[in-house]
Amino acid sequence: MLIVSCSYKSTFDSNYYCKKLALSCINENQRVVFKTSKGNIDVQLYGKNKPVTVSNFIQNVKNNIYKNQRFYKIINFPQVHLIHSGTYPENNYYNKENQSLNKLRRNIPLEIKLKKEIEPKYGYQILNPSEFENLTDLFEKGSLAMVKSGEGSSSSTEFFFVTNKFPELNGRYSIFGKVVKGIEILKKIDKEDLIYEIIISN
Repeated sequence: MLIVSCSYKSTFDSNYYCKKLALSCINENQRVVFKTSKGNIDVQLYGKNKPVTVSNFIQNVKNNIYKNQRFYKIINFPQVHLIHSGTYPENNYYNKENQSLNKLRRNIPLEIKLKKEIEPKYGYQILNPSEFENLTDLFEKGSLAMVKSGEGSSSSTEFFFVTNKFPELNGRYSIFGKVVKGIEILKKIDKEDLIYEIIISN
């Protein structure tokens, strides 16, 4: 059994999942810059609230799996766009040319943080509307989240941005960051635009 701050004990806390997934657990917020074919997008990652999701994403960045990847899907709603990117399981680069990264192709637990709780909740959605006000992170303009791969899990490699508030998605996805500069660039992203690389900044 792992022990975290404030004597809170849980078999399934963030340390447990970081160890299980062989991640260097990040417990602080971090900035990254998406260098895209439309321009740069600066993003704040929520390491304090979503340590497993952020740690997984940073590991992917360090392994360059997003280098020269396309924004492969744009979903258009009247007031908001969902902009998807990441690496498909079928991606030949991922599966064949870089076998060491093939081990990273797994699901990670859905990670949802409530304001009054020390540890995030893992593996299930928050669907009760009365609990939405207790979520630490909501879908706002520029939110970044992992794509779902099951009811209680997220893809380890695929993510999406929303260009405006989208409360219908709250509590159902791991929101792990938000655009802090370059929202106008994000809104210009179209299908087939490229992520040249993602840079970890201080």
